[in-house]
Amino acid sequence: MKESAAPSANIGKFQDPKRTAKGEPRAHVGLTRPRTLWFNTGTLCNIECANCYIASSPSNDALVYITEAEVAAYLDQIEERAWPIEEIAFTGGEPFMNPEMIAMARAALARGYKVLVLTNAMRPMMRPAMQDGIAELSDAYPGQLTLRISVDHWTEELHDKERGEGAFRQTITGMRWLAATGVPMAIAGRTVWGESEDEARAGYGALCARHGFDIDAGNPAATVLFPEMDENIEVPEITTACWDILNISPGSVMCASSRMVVKRKGAASPAVLACTLLPYAPEFELGTTLAEAERDVALNHPHCAKFCVLGGASCSA
Repeated sequence: MKESAAPSANIGKFQDPKRTAKGEPRAHVGLTRPRTLWFNTGTLCNIECANCYIASSPSNDALVYITEAEVAAYLDQIEERAWPIEEIAFTGGEPFMNPEMIAMARAALARGYKVLVLTNAMRPMMRPAMQDGIAELSDAYPGQLTLRISVDHWTEELHDKERGEGAFRQTITGMRWLAATGVPMAIAGRTVWGESEDEARAGYGALCARHGFDIDAGNPAATVLFPEMDENIEVPEITTACWDILNISPGSVMCASSRMVVKRKGAASPAVLACTLLPYAPEFELGTTLAEAERDVALNHPHCAKFCVLGGASCSA
């Protein structure tokens, strides 16, 4: 599966890592404060969303299951490189479909890292073995494990429009179990619905209050609202002059503080990517080691502008 470097609405743009279509110097971002290392657990998912950022589905195994041993090898590299990592994060696909999810989380927690797992809180998470593992880890490492639940909208109607009929009820059931078990939760929502941020946060706040979920809807780290990644919309390229024009620091962009490890189908070893949103764009693959991944990243994709620089979004807490 490949991702186009220049969608039709952006023909002529995002071609040259050094220059924009107008010939201006393209903005680059250095890894100035690595604090989150992401692992994609595999692109297989129990559902297929209408607009999944990385096209996860029950049949997409372009990124295969990563293993505990492979995760541990990168945890060793963090120490060797003296990266000031605070958080190890897992995304998918649906992470709880990976049979080694609990073991991978335990390996990170045991080394003193906070662990964030992105999940839809549906049936894969609710299998007895996963429930037992989550409860065990939450008890053994209190406050260090957080599950960020994908709740695309605070209403059942719009959430199910994205994820399929019955998805909302299954997710709420999973969240109720997590709340009863005492596992810290966060929410990941979307801003595609034509409502203001205040309206969205009020809606999520009411949802959490109704079910007794201890999630602060007003806190952007606890209730993360992501912009939609519509590649049919034209977006501007980010030049070096944009930092001053927009009054934004390069250090605030996600690739200044994080990298993601994936394992491609058929690959001999995992690879390190610049961004969690671009697993299929070869120009954002930085090598197989953290040492190779320390180089600067050219903001040479529409997502760089739409999601990170102009949208101000980050997958990390």
